[in-house]
Formats: sequence, C-alpha cells, structure tokens
Amino acid sequence: MENLIPVIIQDFKSGEVFMLGYMNQEALQRTKETGWVYFWSRSKKRLWMKGEKSKNKLRVKEIYSDCDKDAILIKVKLMGNTVCHTGKKSCFYTLLRGKIYDA
Repeated sequence: MENLIPVIIQDFKSGEVFMLGYMNQEALQRTKETGWVYFWSRSKKRLWMKGEKSKNKLRVKEIYSDCDKDAILIKVKLMGNTVCHTGKKSCFYTLLRGKIYDA
C-alpha cells in the first residue's frame, strides 16, 4: 500500500457511511478534476472510477482531510442504488456481535 491513503465515502445528505477505499495522488487528482470518485485498486493495480461497470457512480459533493492529513472523507451523492459489490447499498452491513468492551 505504498503512497495510498484511506478514503471514507459517506452520503452527503443522510450521513450513512457507504465504503472505505484507497486513493493515490492520481486518484485524488482525477476525483477533484472530474467530480466523480476514483480509487486505486490494490488487487488490479490500476486506477478505477467507482461505478465504471455497475453504473452506480459517486458524485462528489465535499472532500475533507482529517487533522493529520492521513485520511480523507468524501461526501457524495449516490447516482444509482448500491455501492457495495454484494448488491447492498453500503459495505457496512455486518453487525459484529459478542463482547466489545471489557470494563
């Protein structure tokens, strides 16, 4: 994961978190230039636009950096029905059960 930064994708209106992806400098630049979200695919080793095959694209509304400038939050409008490759709207749909905190 050389020179990659984690990117949280969140719905602009509802605040729902859709996914976590990774960008390199080229992906961030392309995202800023076009208004569509681009990521760096760690498996395919290439730049890709979210929704290039599924047509469920992400239109950029706002881009934030965290205080340490080592993570990005992008607020988007979903242009389609789903974000997750499983067909779910969000990639965060699995509730972790069991003991979470030990006092």
